Amino acid sequence: MAAPKKGRSGSAQSRPGRALAFIMIAIVALTGGMFASGHITPRLGIDLAGGTSITLTAVNEPGQPNAINKTNMDTAVEIMNRRVNGLGVSEAEVQTQGDRNIIVNIPRGTNSEEARQQVGTTAKLYFRPVLQSAASGAAPATPSPAPATGSPSPSPSGSKAATGKNKATPGTPAPSATTQGRPLTGALKAGSPTPSPTGSAPAKPSAGSPSKPAAGSTSKPSTTPAPSGSAAATAAKLEAQFAALDCTKPAQRAAAGKGVKPGEPTVACGQDGKVWSKFLLGPVAVDGTEVSKAQATFDTQGASGWQVEMSFTSSGSTKFAAVTSQLAQKQSPQNEFAIVLDDAVVSHPYVQRAITGGNAYISGSFTQEEAQSLSNMLSYGALPLTFKESSVTTVTAALGGEQLQAGLIAGAIGLALVVIYLVAYYRGLSVIAVASLLVSAALTYVIMSLLGPTIHFALNLPAVCGAIVAIGITADSFIVYFERVRDELREGRSLRPAVERAWPRARRTILVSDFVSFLAAAVLFIVTVGKVQGFAFTLGLTTLLDVVVVFLFTKPLLTLLARTKFYGGGHPWSGLDPKRLGAKPPLRRTRRPSHPAAGPVDPKEA
Repeated sequence: MAAPKKGRSGSAQSRPGRALAFIMIAIVALTGGMFASGHITPRLGIDLAGGTSITLTAVNEPGQPNAINKTNMDTAVEIMNRRVNGLGVSEAEVQTQGDRNIIVNIPRGTNSEEARQQVGTTAKLYFRPVLQSAASGAAPATPSPAPATGSPSPSPSGSKAATGKNKATPGTPAPSATTQGRPLTGALKAGSPTPSPTGSAPAKPSAGSPSKPAAGSTSKPSTTPAPSGSAAATAAKLEAQFAALDCTKPAQRAAAGKGVKPGEPTVACGQDGKVWSKFLLGPVAVDGTEVSKAQATFDTQGASGWQVEMSFTSSGSTKFAAVTSQLAQKQSPQNEFAIVLDDAVVSHPYVQRAITGGNAYISGSFTQEEAQSLSNMLSYGALPLTFKESSVTTVTAALGGEQLQAGLIAGAIGLALVVIYLVAYYRGLSVIAVASLLVSAALTYVIMSLLGPTIHFALNLPAVCGAIVAIGITADSFIVYFERVRDELREGRSLRPAVERAWPRARRTILVSDFVSFLAAAVLFIVTVGKVQGFAFTLGLTTLLDVVVVFLFTKPLLTLLARTKFYGGGHPWSGLDPKRLGAKPPLRRTRRPSHPAAGPVDPKEA
């Protein structure tokens, strides 16, 4: 027996069982992973499963009548989209409507309340030094530390240690429980953190005398000279606001700090666990736009656990170093640096020493979710515009369910017509085609189910359409290969050599066709947004699976069946009958003369 020609794999031709075993093992493993994860069905998008639709309306800020423009609106959409994606919410739609509205659609099945809070937190992010702080009464008890579904205002943290690239000091108290889906954080490294407010007298200035430390407190009032004239009147008014502020009352909480310019001191509220705190804050020291990067990381070399790392821009680094240098020389609470988002304190870490170099981290007893939530706010906190939440509505899945049912019926009808055509035209070969379609469908379903919990892929109506279109793409690949094999049979070759000779040409055609389809899907995914991306993603995924199925299932299966009597013998119902295909009779060699001197051979003798 002649050895296979150079460039062809003899083992690949003689051992198709390996490829079939490999793809079967892969299907079993993926199916096992799907059941082990508990996600046995794909996640559904908002048009199929329902969800939350939020309408945000841009509001002109004082002194900026022309701030609402296309550039700023597009920037706000991009930041909101990154905020939602930062929470792992996929298939959320963030798009403009008109010239000043942004629509955010969040599918059911995700943490839509937390996403709503972070998307709705539209004020700018600021870093302000803490001048005074005090407990403001106990908040209503919550049944669990899970995110609340009430007010979207963020919650600040209790005491945590944050540092400039240093490990947290041992003994740092654990942070308070999270509320409203917001992590509460503490300080910017070094020293003993400020105790969280409790029912006992806090070690912070009392509400009744904000300018003096409370009895037993180690904190000191501001060492800056007392202002005079109009400045003294302004300071006195601010002290009165701080003394009168009751953060346990929603109306006062919502009004605190509203309309205050960045260069002016202000009052704000924050929640440490179940206790509300109020803060008297100085002018903005660092703008949120000067945070270049923030991410949640795990300290593998120390005892800090999950922490939030921050990097500042060049100008932000200079400002941050200057203000931390000043805060480090003061006592609690004036050594704290409040992170203010939407006029609420989301964190007030303390500072032990100046932090230079533009890098810092906030550490404490964070959970992974708390650290990621805070880093998300730091990364995407600054919006170019101010927005108000105009409406929040719940979208039902009734209409989407009806459309899904109609789409599935249409897909089933299309698949049935494809199967009928394959049976009528290819007869026995249709068994291979249908089996390949079933394998492709199984892989698609399992992978989509696994992509839900891993990359938060959500199946929407356009994605269903993409899966239906993929039926035609997959069937086209089988047809290309079958026709190549039949062409070889028409040339007079037997089935087993025809299967191998047809494969290189069919393979090249299939790869080129699938590459074009995948390229179109990739371009569509990149240049579009929202639901159209679902169509493009599904089309690209099924195109890749088509290549896998043809190479690891269809070709090996046909190679094995070509060795059987039914297919290899050219049974009339096999779809490979040489007579039905009009095959040429096998070529035979003519007898050549044994000596040049001999005359021509009679054709009848040949």
